[in-house]
Order: sequence, then C-alpha cells, then structure tokens
Amino acid sequence: MIESHSTLSFSPTVPLDGVSKLQIAKLGVAFTAIAIILPFLLYIYYDYLAFISLGPGGTPPTFAGFLRVELLGFFALRNPYTAAEAPERLKGQPGYLDSLEKRCPPRPHTRGIAPHRQITQKASKDDFERLASAIKKMGASNPNLLIGTSCFEKHGTGLFSISPAKRTCKGEICHAHPSDGSLHLTLHPADARTVLEAGWGERHPIARGGWFERFVPGGFIMCYAPRDEREVETVLRIVRAAAW
Repeated sequence: MIESHSTLSFSPTVPLDGVSKLQIAKLGVAFTAIAIILPFLLYIYYDYLAFISLGPGGTPPTFAGFLRVELLGFFALRNPYTAAEAPERLKGQPGYLDSLEKRCPPRPHTRGIAPHRQITQKASKDDFERLASAIKKMGASNPNLLIGTSCFEKHGTGLFSISPAKRTCKGEICHAHPSDGSLHLTLHPADARTVLEAGWGERHPIARGGWFERFVPGGFIMCYAPRDEREVETVLRIVRAAAW
C-alpha cells in the first residue's frame, strides 16, 4: 500500500533552520534602518565638526547652537555676490566710496553663518596686526568712534559709532576676525554694491533684511582678508566708509 504524505507548509511562527520568517523580516528592517540612519548621523557629526572648526563666533559652540545655525541655513542667500536692493529712503543716494579698484581674483572660499569665516587666502599675522592696529587708532583718534567688544561676535574687538546713521548692534561699524583676517561690517547700499562688484567681499548668508534683521543688518558684508600691505589700505578705506 502506498502511503500518502501531506506537504508541510511553514508559517511565520514555524522555525526554519532555527530562524522564523518573522525574525528574518525583522532583521531586514533593522539593517535597512541602519543603512538609512547611519549616513545621516555621520553627515550630522562631520557637519558639527566643521561648525566647531570655524572657531568662536556669535553662536555658542554647542550642539544646540549648531542646530540653530543649520536651521538658518535653509534661508541662506543663494548668490551672496549680488547686491541687495536699497531701501526706498536710500535709493539714488551716493555712497561714501568714490571708487574701488578690482580685487585680484579668485575670491576666497567661505563657510558658515554664525560664525561666518574665510577658509582660504587668509591674512598673514603681520597684515592682520597692521589692520587691527589701524582700526584701533581710528577709534582712538575720532571722538565719534570708540573701541569695544564686538556686539555681533560676543568677543573680539569691534569698532563702534556713537551716533550712527543706521542703528546696528549697539552702533557697531565693524569687527575683524583674528582667525582669518576677514571683517564683517555694515555698508551704505551703494558702497555695498561697489565692494561686491569689485570682488572685495560678499553678503552675509542671512543678510536678507526684514525678519532676519534680528540676526544681522540687511547690508551686512564680509570684507575679505587683505593679502598684502596695499590690500590693508584698501580694506581700511572700506572700514572708513562703514562709519556712515
């Protein structure tokens, strides 16, 4: 007599070589999650290290500060080399820079929002000392100017106006960054256009005006670090124009 054998079907709860199909599915989900999440965590980690590497600035060097800057990054200018439209009250008005010679290209690479720093073509120690010394003398020799701790950076030296035409962060005109030799300053719209077109600087990433004025003024410009004594003099001309 021939015996009949029924086919054994496996359910998710029946072991298959010691591992059920349900367990295999769970492992697959876990590996997929790791494959998706790990690159994201690595991106955050290295981006945070890049943020810290820029040194001290207006944002606390904490993870919370990093997340704040990352959020602002969604609103960063796409083209920081194009001048902003002048406010109605300043349209058609001349600035304080008669002219400005073209800066020898290329432009340096910059990074960050707060801090916002120049990564290449940094100033030498001697050139920065010349620049910083001249700015301090400017503040000491003019009764309408004074030297103090930068309001924007929360550290370092800033040049302030006692009665500025445009009320910025406590009247701050400019501050220089010892780490790279660049400066941040607020210029008349016409002068900002002159500086941008001559290749001497770029707009701060969130210098958009409007609601973003709570962070930086609409005319906030990064002036690139001087590369020699002649460029120190050009940068000082831009600083003097910022005292408007």
